[in-house]
Amino acid sequence: MRILCFAHLGEQIGSPTLELELGPMTVAAFVEEFRSRYPYARLDQVMIAVNEQFVEEDHLIEAKDTVALLPPVSGG
Repeated sequence: MRILCFAHLGEQIGSPTLELELGPMTVAAFVEEFRSRYPYARLDQVMIAVNEQFVEEDHLIEAKDTVALLPPVSGG
């Protein structure tokens, strides 16, 4: 599974992209797995997209999918 970490998340985990060997799982299960691997990564209010589509917690992510973690961004 390819993981894209935008904004502060890429800085917190040390890379803007990750390749993780994960089987199919829901978005909720993915978030728990990600938190267990990277407990220092702040996932509060992060939106999740799978294959460039925003998804809900019950969406099933497949092993070949690309998951984007998009934290809120402020601008001016």
